Amino acid sequence: MADTRSDIRPTRLHRAWNSDIAWSFRHAPVAMVSTLVVVVLLLGAVLAPLIAPHDPFNPATLNLMNGFTPPGVANQFTGDFFVLGTDDQGRDVFSTILYGMRISLFVGFSAVLLAMVLGVTLGLLAGYAGGWTETIIMRIADVQLTFPAILVAMLIFGIAKGITPPEYRDQMAIWVLILAIGLSDWVQFARVVRGATLVEKNKEYVQAARLIGRTPFAIMLRHILPNVLNPVLVIATISLALAIIAEATLSFLGVGAPPTKPSLGTLIRIGQEFMFSGEWWILFFPAATLLALALSINLLGDWLRDALNPRLR
Repeated sequence: MADTRSDIRPTRLHRAWNSDIAWSFRHAPVAMVSTLVVVVLLLGAVLAPLIAPHDPFNPATLNLMNGFTPPGVANQFTGDFFVLGTDDQGRDVFSTILYGMRISLFVGFSAVLLAMVLGVTLGLLAGYAGGWTETIIMRIADVQLTFPAILVAMLIFGIAKGITPPEYRDQMAIWVLILAIGLSDWVQFARVVRGATLVEKNKEYVQAARLIGRTPFAIMLRHILPNVLNPVLVIATISLALAIIAEATLSFLGVGAPPTKPSLGTLIRIGQEFMFSGEWWILFFPAATLLALALSINLLGDWLRDALNPRLR
């Protein structure tokens, strides 16, 4: 029994290593560098409580005397040293970036998951059912496409925040932000899945499933959905970068993450206030982190799109 397992494992690893996607990844330096950057930033955000020298959101750990300390220079009053400097409140910029990435990544992943579930469900329903169901869903999608996604997100955020009791607004701000970005980004999932479903539902394996008495729900879930996941994964990867940028934009405009839980966008907004007074590091490092994160995810999505395209293999 042990010999059989030992024979199977190398075979599976060998097949995975020699698969088309693995071969494409090994021959794509941009994808490898992008993956490395994403992994490093993701680990930094997840392990922020262990890596960050200070807890920037704990007022008891702050010292206003450390405010505006340049990066790599000891503070002239306290003698404390900060790798990336401090902001106006004496918060360590390196620690705020790590904790800010946690908010940005959580909002981005959650918003994309919401948009993907909603878009895939509506796309499958529209493509398989057809008729008035397809017409209503796709006309709603067309109307939403006429407005910029950021304006739709701001509208949804404003409505959701308006109906939230004032005492719960700061607690619900992150979830309202996820809802706003997710509802503004479902259309592209729905359109792609609907087009793929129109192609798949006329194939022989779907007709055979109908003949043996499969329900429409089972056909969509077990037969059509697995065959339309490749473009969905590509869109989800690219949408993650756009969702992170959307969250940063909303937070920069002051309608996103609350001041008690600042994200990268909030840190950029704070740094922008001191850009012309000489404290350049308060803006530069959070902005550079956001740029590196969004660009790496976007480049990774571009590689994944080409790797999953059978015409390019």
